[in-house]
Amino acid sequence: MRKTVAFCLLLLLLGTFLVMVIEAAPGRSPQEQGPGAVITSPRDRAVVRDKVSIQGTATHPQFWKYEVAYGSEPNPGDQWILIGAVHETQVVDNVLETWDTTLLPDGNYSLRLRVVRRDGNYDEYFVRQISVANTQPTDTPTPEVTPTPTDTPTPLPPTPTIVIELPVLPSPTPRPLPTAAQVIAPTPTPASSFFNIELPDLGGAFCWGAGAAAFAFLLVGLLVLLRRLFSLLFRR
Repeated sequence: MRKTVAFCLLLLLLGTFLVMVIEAAPGRSPQEQGPGAVITSPRDRAVVRDKVSIQGTATHPQFWKYEVAYGSEPNPGDQWILIGAVHETQVVDNVLETWDTTLLPDGNYSLRLRVVRRDGNYDEYFVRQISVANTQPTDTPTPEVTPTPTDTPTPLPPTPTIVIELPVLPSPTPRPLPTAAQVIAPTPTPASSFFNIELPDLGGAFCWGAGAAAFAFLLVGLLVLLRRLFSLLFRR
């Protein structure tokens, strides 16, 4: 029983020792795309020009330093060029470095962020196919068209006007002829008379008066008849 426990403890110690040796080995391959090394801007296949602000995160519990470098596509290999300086301060979602692309020829490049730990190991993050385009297409100047001078015709002198003057002959002044005035005789106005009454008017007036008298007698007779009828009714 004691031998079994001792054997288990020996295996545990041996495993721990092996893990420590592997972690401390300087030739260990880097852990790419680790959570403590991230570039958030620019992204893959971005087009950049002038000075570019490289943003991201560079942290680790055993943080020592970080650095940002660039390399030419398609395969930078070991030809990485450091951008700026080595930084010994951790950065969380902020500016990591400023990249002056005006010093580079136009083309495709890669970015690399390396976060180094105290034990010498490191985490890396890559951004691929970044296109640097500082050379802008030059606008072709439009050729100026010189207008062709137009020949202006010389104006001719004005044609002289020939004026023919005719002698003015005195015309005889006509004399007015005597006009005979036509005398219009005034229409005689008949004098008004009291007895100037025509027969048709007198007959019409007589007929109208006779009709009015007959209507008056008829009305009086109708009233007398109605009075008698009322008297007979009241007596009964």
